[in-house]
Amino acid sequence: MIYNIVIYFVLFGIAIASLFNEKVRKMWRGEREAFKILKQKVDPDARYVWFHAASLGEFEQGRPLMERIRKEHPQYKILLTFYSPSGYEVRKNYEGADIICYMPVDTRLNAIRFLRLVRPVMAFFIKYEFWSNFLHILKHRGVPTYSVSSIFRPDQVFFKWYGKSYANVLRCFTRFFVQNEESKRLLESIGITDVDVVGDTRFDRVLQIKEAAKQLPICEAFRGSYKVFVAGSSWPPDEEIFIRFFNEHKDWRLLIAPHVIAEEHLKLILSLNKDKKVVRYTQTTSEEAAEADVLIIDCFGLLSSMYNYGDVAYVGGGFGVGIHNTLEAAVWNMPVIFGPNNKKFQEAQGLLKSGGGFEIHNFEEFEGLMSSMMNDEAFLKSSGEKAGAFVASLSGATDKVLSKVRF
Repeated sequence: MIYNIVIYFVLFGIAIASLFNEKVRKMWRGEREAFKILKQKVDPDARYVWFHAASLGEFEQGRPLMERIRKEHPQYKILLTFYSPSGYEVRKNYEGADIICYMPVDTRLNAIRFLRLVRPVMAFFIKYEFWSNFLHILKHRGVPTYSVSSIFRPDQVFFKWYGKSYANVLRCFTRFFVQNEESKRLLESIGITDVDVVGDTRFDRVLQIKEAAKQLPICEAFRGSYKVFVAGSSWPPDEEIFIRFFNEHKDWRLLIAPHVIAEEHLKLILSLNKDKKVVRYTQTTSEEAAEADVLIIDCFGLLSSMYNYGDVAYVGGGFGVGIHNTLEAAVWNMPVIFGPNNKKFQEAQGLLKSGGGFEIHNFEEFEGLMSSMMNDEAFLKSSGEKAGAFVASLSGATDKVLSKVRF
């Protein structure tokens, strides 16, 4: 009852916020158009497997499963829903799903209407998706429903004395495929035992991405015979540290893919580089890049392939809300450096323990670490190998999940 009241307040809040915020407006419009899309595209004779991902990161975790099911069980069609515009707007034309739309807000009426239209034969909710009305109706209908790549922490409401009522939503799942033993232990502490520790499907996904990496002639020419430091998804606090260092060490080249490619941010990066020839990917040639000291990736879609041209990687966000994807860098067998806000990122913690990841808090720590890597080839090589081995050792979650799902 309280949950439904909260949901209607959320619905009202989204409606008001959509008047002032373009991102929220897209979500509000998309959720209302979801039923129109479903009415137009649902095949009444088809059997749908429903995947729900909040945003882009969760989509990448679900993608290996979707593609395996599509390949090995072509008798099913795939429905993919998103909650966030940052997921839907990027992947609305993804060819691995038959229907893609927003997930309507989790009111009881929306859930009934949605499930009557789609009639899924099974459902996969990725990571942190626990929508009470949808899940209770799926359970009532006897639809096998799986939580994939989920991870739980003691501070979550499910494990507090005041969260027992909401914890009932977890009992709607047929099975949990969790990332670690702590998650399994926490679920067992509230009586949920249909749990398998399989790891994170993202490890499978980054291996797929590596196999499908694009050849980038400009980056190839830029690398030449030099050592290259690759910074991915960087923010100004990150850039102030590593650009300052490489201003003083001109024997390495610097490849930067900032998280924000707005012109103002690119100008800031240009201003930080001193006495360097800096070129932008969209405005240069292979011949010019071969002579440059710094190459800025000023477009989307190249980050995962770009790491292939580096010797040491830096992943940004650790001096802000949290680090970005470290696995995309580590899979290329090179050490990965990141800032201090990484404690809630299990893959970063694993990299640190493996010896393939390194945390820095300031310029002095970065300077000491990079100096060691630049002056000790054996250390550079071994830490890179440890990073790659860490990713490879934790692959296989997709196989483990599908071995427990009945088709």
